[in-house]
Amino acid sequence: MLLRWYQARLAARPLLTQVVTTSILFGLGDTIAQQAVEKKGPAKHDLARTGRMCLYGGAIFGPCAATWFKILQRHVVIRGQPNATILARVACDQGLFAPTFIGVFLSSMAVLEGGSPSEKLAQAYWPALSANYMVWPFVQLVNFKVVPLEHRLLFVNTISIGWNCYLSYLNSGGERKME
Repeated sequence: MLLRWYQARLAARPLLTQVVTTSILFGLGDTIAQQAVEKKGPAKHDLARTGRMCLYGGAIFGPCAATWFKILQRHVVIRGQPNATILARVACDQGLFAPTFIGVFLSSMAVLEGGSPSEKLAQAYWPALSANYMVWPFVQLVNFKVVPLEHRLLFVNTISIGWNCYLSYLNSGGERKME
């Protein structure tokens, strides 16, 4: 039933539906980071931090990822070789989009927090990119192999609940807290 409702929204307003969904799921990832990982409790939940994640997800990542998946679908095609096409799409995604958008995420968060993008990048870029390569090539392989284009962002957003939890934790200095 929920998937049918989503399908109807997607058919009527595809980009808006994808943007709103992305925003909500980015916020959910941050909420999980604060409550399940950092164990802040409801009274100490940082609503501004959750708001920043929602804003980034809806205003930056959602529209860019939706557009990116269309670009890959249209322009990264190896005629008569579907598996080579999938591998080429994963290579483009992980060689271009992932490194760029990890930098965009960290820089955006630094700006929204009133901090220094260069300091944030120096502190968190390589740990985030390294973790990315442990998860996302495999996820994107499945995504490009079995998920229809109109559902690729939803698939990524669903996996991203955990990923955004990690990014939020990393962005808030979580790795430094564990040292």
